[in-house]
Amino acid sequence: MEITELVFIPGPGMGHLVAAVEIGKLLTSRAHWLSITYFIIDLPIETGVHTYTKTLAAMDDSTTSRLRFLHLSTPQPPSNNLSNQEALLVEIFDNSKQLVRDAIVHNFMTIKGKSGCTRLAGVIVDMFSDKMIQVATELGLPSYVFFTSSAAFLGLMFYAQTLKDEHNRYISDFKDSDTLLPVSTYVHPLPAKVLPSVMLDKYGRLHLPLSTARMIRQAKGIIINTFMELEPHPIKSLTNDNGVPSIYPVGPIINLNQEPDESINSWLDDQPDSSVLFLCFGSYGSFDEQQLKEIAIALDRSNCFFLWALRKPQAKGEIGAPDDLARPEQVLPHGFLTRNMHRGKVIGWAPQVAVLSHRSIGGFITHCGWNSILESLWFGVPIATWPMYAEQQVNAFELVVDLEMAVDIKMEYRSESPVLVTAEEIKSIIRRLMMDSTEEKNGIRKKMEELQEKSRKALLEGGSSYCFLENLINDFKGHWSS
Repeated sequence: MEITELVFIPGPGMGHLVAAVEIGKLLTSRAHWLSITYFIIDLPIETGVHTYTKTLAAMDDSTTSRLRFLHLSTPQPPSNNLSNQEALLVEIFDNSKQLVRDAIVHNFMTIKGKSGCTRLAGVIVDMFSDKMIQVATELGLPSYVFFTSSAAFLGLMFYAQTLKDEHNRYISDFKDSDTLLPVSTYVHPLPAKVLPSVMLDKYGRLHLPLSTARMIRQAKGIIINTFMELEPHPIKSLTNDNGVPSIYPVGPIINLNQEPDESINSWLDDQPDSSVLFLCFGSYGSFDEQQLKEIAIALDRSNCFFLWALRKPQAKGEIGAPDDLARPEQVLPHGFLTRNMHRGKVIGWAPQVAVLSHRSIGGFITHCGWNSILESLWFGVPIATWPMYAEQQVNAFELVVDLEMAVDIKMEYRSESPVLVTAEEIKSIIRRLMMDSTEEKNGIRKKMEELQEKSRKALLEGGSSYCFLENLINDFKGHWSS
């Protein structure tokens, strides 16, 4: 039997790989003639990727039987000691282009033409492995970008790149100004104060999003983890732009097969429905001790049930995700854990999907990573935004201002140059998020309930994401049949 193969090059770390596997499951479940090989580029930091791929490979599961994982040898080390994690990862992926090219040629193109061979329909690259588009082009293969952020943010990247290439202006020139930027993928003008830090770093990291935007324009299509009902304005804006490749919003793509933690789940089981505030700031989210104390005071005074995923404050210049805090009582106010032992639980790493799916969760204070937003939507949990790094500030803007479906704690907060958010500010937002008034039910909670239903319908037959995925599959098929 002749199989059509796709090569998928995920971005760095577990978050990107898990999302890549989920879209792979979706594709192979709909196209039984399709198989996917993931090229895993190993990193010099522990990510858990090897354990994850071994687990998937051992599964006797129809959804993973046509997914294969190929670990590439460690690429040439970076040219110097890069203290910035983002720059380090970019250089590692740049150094891996020849490894990827050789792997494609050796595993697929050298058997071309043989009876019963595998047809290679194209290469899917993560937004962080965008340089691999050049490899696909050199080999005469179509490339597709898997964009794991919002459609609105994709438009912002194109805006910054166009500003530089066509008008010779840097978006970083608006740093520390009150400028409102007319980015077409946002309904309202975008304040410069919420631009991602990387876009404000003119002599450092700004070249990264500009270079990525240029590369993405060379792809045949862009697969976005979003859905039409969530981002109608950004998707239509991108679709109407002749300089942007074909858009395939096929989300929400979420890994729902997450094992709950028994201790956490048992505690949640004892709480009333929709009563617990969940605080979680992602794999890389941590605060200094002073800010942790303000959060704790706010929780003390808010009098609500809470589940708080607390990570160890990260040392300056440290690379990698922060560890769990071994002894939280050392950084929290005296007596906090004792006072709140019956209405609160402080934990380390949290199985976020398993927690958000629990009936007792009634609100979510989040760093606004795009995956976290989609997961919260899927389970209809109202959001309070506290962005920290990457593109999270503009995600918060889109949720709070454009979509009016979240409350804001500190939209311009940045973990690299934090300002202190006081206990009173936090308490006020907690009460607004968790209150059970008719006004709130007709506002944020009602919108979340509506979007929860729409997010699920989008993936069903006839739904918007279902149809876009069908278009994408037909595009793969059209390449090898032409």
